[in-house]
Amino acid sequence: MQRKAATEKVLCLGVDGMDPRLTRKYVDKGIMPNTKRLLEWGAAREDLVLLGGHPTVTPPMWTTLATGTNSNVHGITGFWRKSSNKTLDFMDYNLDSRLCKAEPVWNCFAEAGKKTLVWHWPGSSWPPTSDSPNLMVVDGTSPGSVGMAVSTVDPEFLVEADAEIKELGIAPKGNVQSVAPCVVENLDVGSTKADSEAGVKTDQGLTDGSFSTGMSLRVLIMGEEQQMTGITEAQLDVLRSPIKEPSGWEHAPEGAKEFIVMFSKGLLRRPCLILKGDNGEYNRVAIYKSKKDAEPIAVLEPGVMTRQVVDEGMKANGNKFRVSRNIKLLSIKPDGSKLNMWVSSGMDIDNDSVWHPKRIYKEITENVGYITPTTMVGCQDKTLITDIMLDNWYSTADWQSAAILHLIETEDLDAVFSHFHAIDLQAHMFIKHLAEKDFNRLPREDYEKFMEDIYIQTDYYLGKFIHLMDEGWTISVFSDHAQVASKHDIPFLGEIAGVNVRVMQELGFTVLKTDENGNELPEIDWEKTRAIAQREGHIYINLKGRESTGIVDPADQYELEEEIMTALYGYKDKKTGHRVVSVALRNRDAVLLGQGGPEAGDIYYCLAEGYNYDHADCLSTTLGEGDTSISPIFFVAGNGVKKGYYTDRLIRQIDFAPTMAVLGGVRMPAQCEGAPMYQILEEEY
Repeated sequence: MQRKAATEKVLCLGVDGMDPRLTRKYVDKGIMPNTKRLLEWGAAREDLVLLGGHPTVTPPMWTTLATGTNSNVHGITGFWRKSSNKTLDFMDYNLDSRLCKAEPVWNCFAEAGKKTLVWHWPGSSWPPTSDSPNLMVVDGTSPGSVGMAVSTVDPEFLVEADAEIKELGIAPKGNVQSVAPCVVENLDVGSTKADSEAGVKTDQGLTDGSFSTGMSLRVLIMGEEQQMTGITEAQLDVLRSPIKEPSGWEHAPEGAKEFIVMFSKGLLRRPCLILKGDNGEYNRVAIYKSKKDAEPIAVLEPGVMTRQVVDEGMKANGNKFRVSRNIKLLSIKPDGSKLNMWVSSGMDIDNDSVWHPKRIYKEITENVGYITPTTMVGCQDKTLITDIMLDNWYSTADWQSAAILHLIETEDLDAVFSHFHAIDLQAHMFIKHLAEKDFNRLPREDYEKFMEDIYIQTDYYLGKFIHLMDEGWTISVFSDHAQVASKHDIPFLGEIAGVNVRVMQELGFTVLKTDENGNELPEIDWEKTRAIAQREGHIYINLKGRESTGIVDPADQYELEEEIMTALYGYKDKKTGHRVVSVALRNRDAVLLGQGGPEAGDIYYCLAEGYNYDHADCLSTTLGEGDTSISPIFFVAGNGVKKGYYTDRLIRQIDFAPTMAVLGGVRMPAQCEGAPMYQILEEEY
């Protein structure tokens, strides 16, 4: 069936975590001028809300946006999925298009003859699912920045160099054990489930060990240090390096001082010189590969993010890589006696494993630059949050926008489906402090400024593309979910990656083993456990005949589900006396929320407003402190769309894909459940 396109060019600018409530606030405040222009030229709801699906977390909702279907249809029901061949405390990675049971709309574009780019879409985009020569796909194996999951060689760290330090060494980061939300590294996209059958990740962090798309994760959430909310206090390694008089250099200028930087957790050393300026004060740092070299690898100036420093990186197994890093000299004393630096993760610049076709990787690296590193730092520290994290994400905003624009021009693209993760990852590191909490160490105004800054940054990123409106492009801006600051304490339920032990243990459904002295062990006693809460909202019955550990007779399943749901509704916060679960439904009833089906638990539940993490575990209509909300955002401007128009229609997340299909004049995705947003389109249907 042929449809007339309403526009010849479609640009989809997805921004993970973008909040309609905050966006409206900041537009009205005058700090998001590019967003304001798009709204004046286009159409949306007045409140900018896109009614989101469930669960409110990255992979399922980006898959919903791509396919026009809910989670119960496309089968991506969480960031992780219940392991298909292990006990209920194991989960498998879910960012794999081969697990998705619905067709993405970009296949419809490519197969209709339109040159289509899918850029780092973290929901069922990789590997490509169409062999059309018109389809280009870049990454999609994780959130973060492009290549985070497959190209990260070594971790980010801080450097403290001081004349008072006596010995070179690394002060390791603190013991925060939470699974970092949206952070995935060391992913082997070449492995299959069979290849990695023996591989199991059992510790509490994802960034220290390698796993493939078929490898399983096992985490029992038993203490506060393991909850996702604890990631805000995650610390970096600190390299402590003595500053000395230079020795053994062939080209050291007079008056210089030296120190050592160790990359790759100490596996690689680089000598550095602290240099004087014309005024006689020390104001630069030069990094060298060896003391014999005449030219440095990089020269750092205070307060400047030096991007794409190319050097070597090494993994623990001894394998070396060519890497690119961002490095920032944070401060330096004029007498050269002390300085502080930040060093990003090293990104493998020869890894084209998630670029299709591979030739476009070379095209981008040669004409735009190398992939950029992801950073997540917080600790309620202005230097970490603003001078490092925010600044580093500007490098990603610049590189990503330039890369997409380059491909638009050189490949004569007709459609782009893209994703930018700056809001979500940065907000994870401080958003909870927008609520009045005893553990807040800064004035409320500082946290509000952190949030404003990342929305100003996002507006800056969107502004990179506005000129395309004059070239006939229709531009849509949208998100998968947003994030909230919760008023109350978070119960031991709804964690993205893990088994939520404590509440289910307190209610008598989950039992842990004990040693000979009666001390708890981090191991489930399957002979006594009737049900577990796994992932963001899924409860599984330990059912005979289905689970290898099953003890519950299928004839008793209905009554046990009733007992569990009743207990959840009756479970109250110890401080407020209010319920902490807003809804609990049987699998068959969860379809009302777009959940259920064989990839979901026997029961699906959501945490109540104010008791939830910043996203993933609650209803998509949840509000939070500090004018925050969970709802996704949507607005669109350009050919085929009414100008300066606000609709009162309730626009659903499943409506995005069919609306893009109508604008592009292509067929609907095969399993699409949504409907075009008729009311905002120029043409009547």
